[in-house]
Amino acid sequence: MSELTPRQIVAELDKYIIGQAEAKRAVAIAIRDRWRRLQLPEELREEVLPKNIIMIGPTGVGKTEISRRLATLTKAPFIKVEASKYTEVGYVGRDVESMIRDLTEIAVNMVKSEMAETVREKAVRNTEEKILDLLLPPLQRSGATPDGRIEVTGDMTGEEQQGKTREKLREKLRAGKLDSRMVDIEQSESAGVPMVEIFTGSGMEEFNIKDMLGNLFPKRKKRRRTTIREARRILEEEEAQRLVDMDKVKEEALRRVQNSGMVFIDEIDKVAGREGTGAAGPSVSREGVQRDILPIVEGSTVTTKYGMVRTDHILFISAGAFHVAKPSDLIPELQGRFPIRVELKSLGKDEFIRILTEPKNALIKQYRAMLETEGFKLTFSDDAIEEIAQVATEVNDRSENIGARRLYTILERLLSDISFDAPDADPKEAVIDRAYVQQGLKEIVQDEDLSKYIL
Repeated sequence: MSELTPRQIVAELDKYIIGQAEAKRAVAIAIRDRWRRLQLPEELREEVLPKNIIMIGPTGVGKTEISRRLATLTKAPFIKVEASKYTEVGYVGRDVESMIRDLTEIAVNMVKSEMAETVREKAVRNTEEKILDLLLPPLQRSGATPDGRIEVTGDMTGEEQQGKTREKLREKLRAGKLDSRMVDIEQSESAGVPMVEIFTGSGMEEFNIKDMLGNLFPKRKKRRRTTIREARRILEEEEAQRLVDMDKVKEEALRRVQNSGMVFIDEIDKVAGREGTGAAGPSVSREGVQRDILPIVEGSTVTTKYGMVRTDHILFISAGAFHVAKPSDLIPELQGRFPIRVELKSLGKDEFIRILTEPKNALIKQYRAMLETEGFKLTFSDDAIEEIAQVATEVNDRSENIGARRLYTILERLLSDISFDAPDADPKEAVIDRAYVQQGLKEIVQDEDLSKYIL
């Protein structure tokens, strides 16, 4: 996070997301402000609150993608939740605090994976010794000590011979010459661990019975016959998990959640009703959800199975189309906790052309790469790309505007025959031009009712 300036953050987001400069600037500043806060003296650091953001714009314009890419870029724990689901659940079951518990779980898994990589080298060495033991069991001698070590007494020719054989096996193992040989290994059983749901004072939580009752459930192992290649993968993973210090994992995960965690609350406009605006039932329910979300955004302490999590410095980004409701329809207390508001613009033909070609993960690049796995070469002409963008714009104007997501439905429809025939095609190439696009989509585009169903 310290290495990225706001300008660099925007440049990285530009590689994947077209347009929406104002939103990118807002999130870039919010992320940089987090780093600035951590440089302050401790007494002042606690007083600086995160710059929470409301993104306003129709679906498919990049709200979620900006947040998700930002979290990936900064390696921050990230979770997306939908505010409307809390109106369905009501006050029974998983409450709004579950978003913080889920975020903490994500952070723990993230840190655990990172720490597993730091001990990977040692895990590889240990795994190699285990496999060599399977291929060449240690000699059992009467002079062995209780812990299995062999005391050097008298003639050691047997041990020396075994040592030479072991080193030869090690060379073959490292060269991959033994990968297809079958061995029997003992694998820890992780599946089938019983889970229970308990309604606590802070909501419904899932608990692993093993975690609750500790060592009353001994670890079960099962014997499995597999190739050395597969055995190496299984044993390496088990070794890496065993070498990871879970206390350090929990400590680091809690620190990350509290200082760099990000929560994306989508469909915030769906709970923007206020009492006295419409039917009493739904309005009260929506306002109730807002009041439940408020203390989480405001700053509170949430109990998780890994420890207490303070939400004071978690960055909250909310988003909504706000077609019917307005940000001012949120309760005043919640409005005040989202000081930054940015409007994302609808996408048109020019943006669609750029979306199809410019980003690192552009749709056309994806389809080309997918078909190349079949040895099939797919080429798009410039006029074909322009025609696809034009069709997407027209369909969005005529029916529901779903933004860039319309490109997925159009391309999938357009290339369905090629995708189906690619493995058996001869020749293994195709050129998509304007005529091909017009012919492929002609009936659907001309029939407005049909286009609403198909595209």
